[in-house]
Amino acid sequence: MLPNPATVESVAEAMNMAEVKGRSLWADARQRFLHNKAAVVSLVILALVGGFALFGGLLAQYENDFVDFTLIGSNAYRGVPSFETGHFFGTDNSGRDLFARTVQGTGISLMVGIVGALVAVVVGTLYGATAGYFGGRTDGIMMRIVDVLMSIPFMFVLILMLVIFGRSIFMLFLGIGLISWLDMARIARGQTLAIKNKEFVEVAHATGVHPIKIILRHIVPNLLGIVIVYATLLVPNMIIFESFISFLGLGVQEPATSLGALINEGSSTMQYGYYWQIAFPLFFFVVTIFAFFFVGDGLRDALDPKDS
Repeated sequence: MLPNPATVESVAEAMNMAEVKGRSLWADARQRFLHNKAAVVSLVILALVGGFALFGGLLAQYENDFVDFTLIGSNAYRGVPSFETGHFFGTDNSGRDLFARTVQGTGISLMVGIVGALVAVVVGTLYGATAGYFGGRTDGIMMRIVDVLMSIPFMFVLILMLVIFGRSIFMLFLGIGLISWLDMARIARGQTLAIKNKEFVEVAHATGVHPIKIILRHIVPNLLGIVIVYATLLVPNMIIFESFISFLGLGVQEPATSLGALINEGSSTMQYGYYWQIAFPLFFFVVTIFAFFFVGDGLRDALDPKDS
């Protein structure tokens, strides 16, 4: 007896459907991100800037604190960018190689942005998740503390910390990070309020899992999407804050430097025609800031569940 063609066709369709592999939410997000040309190009640019900060010193012909006394004072205009002299980006008013100092400044600015954003995200996520999970009076007290801290001027507190505890890279990292966690705490708290009533959280609570473990193993992992997006958008803000502090002379101290400090030095020589002293640091600053913003926008669109 011959099999029914309709049955054979149904079985074939079922087998084909079984062979189709499902994709996770992260795989879908990756595909959406790769279709965002601006975000992909910006990610490549960030990789190039990071490579410049890490390995650019290997190409420098001079140390960042080496002073060429022949290019100081009336001979300063000899310090124009030149491959023959080895000063690829020229020199500053002190006769120091601007290429080497731009490499160092880019690295320090990136470190301030990334480390500051990391501190803010970790502290803010844990604080907000704890407040949102426990709720009630605990949530009210914790969030009122956040409201009070947000009413204090950010720059004033950061400048005060640097004046009291000393101007160092560590204090810059710590100060920017610990003051910038407040927005992340409110975001994490709002997301936690929506997650804590899910079935998997209720099951963990019913089986006697400790609240701290529930927060760390069930709540925080489900906040990774919004945390990653916020961290990417927070890095350029950290770099801008650091540049502003360095522009005021309260940031990174000599002989170390940052992009903000280099821009400050370069701005004072523009009227004398030494345009290269501000052009190169400003270029890396602007490119880095815009690249981070485009990558952040791309991640936000890719991880947005509404686009799934």
